[in-house]
Amino acid sequence: MGKIIQRATAGTLESSDAFVSIEPNEQGLDIHIDSVVIKQFGDDILSATKDVLREFDVTDARISVVDRGALECVLRARVECAVLRAKGEC
Repeated sequence: MGKIIQRATAGTLESSDAFVSIEPNEQGLDIHIDSVVIKQFGDDILSATKDVLREFDVTDARISVVDRGALECVLRARVECAVLRAKGEC
């Protein structure tokens, strides 16, 4: 099960990186994205974030993604790391 049990973060606010924070939420997914490239890649950032959450069966969480131009692989790694930390698995 993908239960988020604690607040967790991953990443930095450096250029070409992303900072992801996640915490428990009992009312489904609440995803907030702040990106320097939101107009060009906002839909892709949201889709990648949802894909990782789906992979880890996360259905109830509040997620904030602050993107500073990260590649998709970096973004996915940051979301995955934050999820694992929030589930108490690392």
